[in-house]
Amino acid sequence: MVTQAGPPDPTGGPSTSRRRRRLRSRPAVRDLLDEALAGVAARPTRLILTTLGTVLGVAALVGTVGLGQTAAGQITQRFDLAAATRVVVQPDDKGGQEGEAATQLPWDAPDRIKRLNGVDAVGTVSKLEIGDDLVQNVTGLDGGAGKALQVMAGSSGLWDAVRAVLKTGRFFDDGHDQRADKVVVLGKHAAERLGINRVDSQPAVFIGDEPYTVIGILDSVTGRADLNDAVIMPNGTAKEAYNLESPDAVEIRTAVGAAQLIAEQAPIAIEPNNPSTLTVDAPPKQGAVRKGVESDLNALFLLLGAVALLVGGLGIANVTLLSVLERISEIGLRRALGAARRHIAVQFLVESVIVGFLGGLLGTAVGVILTVGVSWVRDWTPILDNRLAFGSPLLGAFIGLVAGTYPAWKASAIQPITALRGT
Repeated sequence: MVTQAGPPDPTGGPSTSRRRRRLRSRPAVRDLLDEALAGVAARPTRLILTTLGTVLGVAALVGTVGLGQTAAGQITQRFDLAAATRVVVQPDDKGGQEGEAATQLPWDAPDRIKRLNGVDAVGTVSKLEIGDDLVQNVTGLDGGAGKALQVMAGSSGLWDAVRAVLKTGRFFDDGHDQRADKVVVLGKHAAERLGINRVDSQPAVFIGDEPYTVIGILDSVTGRADLNDAVIMPNGTAKEAYNLESPDAVEIRTAVGAAQLIAEQAPIAIEPNNPSTLTVDAPPKQGAVRKGVESDLNALFLLLGAVALLVGGLGIANVTLLSVLERISEIGLRRALGAARRHIAVQFLVESVIVGFLGGLLGTAVGVILTVGVSWVRDWTPILDNRLAFGSPLLGAFIGLVAGTYPAWKASAIQPITALRGT
């Protein structure tokens, strides 16, 4: 059964009055948006310049935070691959009692360390005491004067343990070590000082009065930077030439995440009877370093982005206030025709919100493109916070709302008679 709706209540009952109020409110919202859009679009050049401030502010925020998170990821990744995989074991000269012989590392320490799971490479390194001996190029290309260079000794496994890369030539191996061959590898800075840049002609250097053939030149060393400035010879050669009794340190390169475990096990593997006589230099836990780097970079870039947003908000406030001053006659006419103060205030607030939202939307796009572009050029993996990317347009609208509050109040305070009389 279908009932027919009767004629409207001529007395204007409750249901009729609510319906009328609802019908009157809908056009008011549409009119408000139409007026705000018309006011924003009336001066396109000013709109572009006003929006530009918010675009730059939001783009700076999104771009700096995105690049900060991406850079933090790259820094911690490099930390994981280099510093977080390096463990160094040395004798503890202060650990023994008075009159007790100083602890020495055994020559087979690398072989003992290799038995541990998680060890990728291991080798020994020592600094040699050569007295007043100087290092000189045989050909005289170093100016004829000897150089006071550090002379070091190492095992064949040292190169892999410290991630050494050759510029030219080759590393010495176990054969050179066992035969005590008079060969050396030059660090790149030591080679520059000696004037040697190639080894195909088998150049030689004098350490004191003894000649040594240069078989390789280093290009880079990740684990020990001091090797770049040194002349490095095999352990066997150092034993005969300088009576090297034991290595100074054991360099260990571990798998990522195994450094802490190897740091606990290495002293026991080398000196099971008295592991406390050895000291271990191990990296801090990766999680703490990662969080510290990310938090520091994020705080820095958030501060820069906040400053840029403040500049954009001030730009919206200034331009909106200027728009109020230019539209005094329009405001006075609308007030004279019955517009309330809140209508005027809301119109200018909506205009500011529209400008802020447009700026936030464009700024987010620019910031994302900037982050992805820089990451692509640097061959990084871009890291973007979805909350920031999707929330930035709303942030721009909020900045517009805050920036437009004072100009909107200023516009609503204009009296009709004053405005019309001024025009």
